[in-house]
Amino acid sequence: MIKVLVNGAFGRMGSEVVRMVTANPELELAGGVDINAAGKTLPDGKPVFTNIGEALEAVKPDVVVDFTRPDVVMDSLRIILKKGIRAVVGTTGFTPERLAEVKELAEANNTAALIVPNFALGAVVMIKLATEAAKYFKDVEIIEKHHDQKLDAPSGTAILTAQKIGEVREAHKQGHPNERETLAGSRGGDIDGIRIHSMRLQGYVASQEVVFGSQGETLKIINDTINRECYMPGVAMACKKIGSRQGLVYGLDQILD
Repeated sequence: MIKVLVNGAFGRMGSEVVRMVTANPELELAGGVDINAAGKTLPDGKPVFTNIGEALEAVKPDVVVDFTRPDVVMDSLRIILKKGIRAVVGTTGFTPERLAEVKELAEANNTAALIVPNFALGAVVMIKLATEAAKYFKDVEIIEKHHDQKLDAPSGTAILTAQKIGEVREAHKQGHPNERETLAGSRGGDIDGIRIHSMRLQGYVASQEVVFGSQGETLKIINDTINRECYMPGVAMACKKIGSRQGLVYGLDQILD
């Protein structure tokens, strides 16, 4: 049994993780951490904490699953990794500088951190298909749509998609060479010439559309998340496989068979 501590246990994703771990015969819920834990309970009377350091000392988990917020995740990871405990992270907002720090912490403490922009298996396949299509279609833009409570834009999935596409095509400016924005931001963000457009609306969970354009045709690769349950097979797989990894692992595709 793999003992799992859920950081952000009463959030939208954390609550799903708690249910998944409780129902999985290979995983054991060690407890939960949440700043809003006062007066709340977990299944089977598992302990609840408001402080990650206190939780780690009390329950000694094998893995911490973190679904908190971009502004607090690094503080938690510094504590988790320095104790030699493995981390599975679904919180987004990781810059290259943050990833470098996580890598250094994991290696220095002989442990591992798996950072996953998107745990949906469909999203992994979408990125693989987009990377393949980019070999034949040089022009591409990304439209990502999330619920209106998401704190960061663009999404980690959109950034990862652009980075993977950038590995197989040369960076270049798309559109008319003399185009100009009459309203700042109209053309979206830019990664190696790939434009990323972010939507934040009620009614969405998470969706992404990768649109390729060529002479006389377009190709669209779309992944729609209907509910948060779709992430749970990926989270379960991550909890089970992170024990055999060392250092920084970035992306669910890195642990797929």
